[in-house]
Amino acid sequence: MSAIKESIDIDRRPEDVYAYAIDPSHLPDWQESAISAHQVGDAPLGVGSRVEVTRRVGRREMPTTMEVTEFDPPRSWTMQGIDGPVRGKMHGTIEPLGDGSRSRLTLDLDFESHGKGKVLVPMVIRPYARKEMPKNEATLKNILERTPA
Repeated sequence: MSAIKESIDIDRRPEDVYAYAIDPSHLPDWQESAISAHQVGDAPLGVGSRVEVTRRVGRREMPTTMEVTEFDPPRSWTMQGIDGPVRGKMHGTIEPLGDGSRSRLTLDLDFESHGKGKVLVPMVIRPYARKEMPKNEATLKNILERTPA
């Protein structure tokens, strides 16, 4: 199956959108299924950094570890799940719009499945994510546009 891809225009500079969207501590603020997230270790976030995220899908909590595999501020990033039966791969890109005071955020999400994840991804995870992603982007837009730069 193909990746889930959603875009939204945000009335904030690319640097602002990138800084907020990539910060693990903000994930539960704008991602509906994220109930907790934190970076592992004290080094600055970059390629090789790991982030532990716990998501609620239905009544089930699913912990996972993501690794940053691309980090190109303020243009793009990729995080890849490295454990569990369902491993998400999130790629984000941010394009400046107009004079650079606005941005277009595009998120691409795909999944790799192992074991019981081979059943979960097509039947539960992918449909859930397809519904959630536009809401997540709208929430992120709302947060960033109401918060002073």
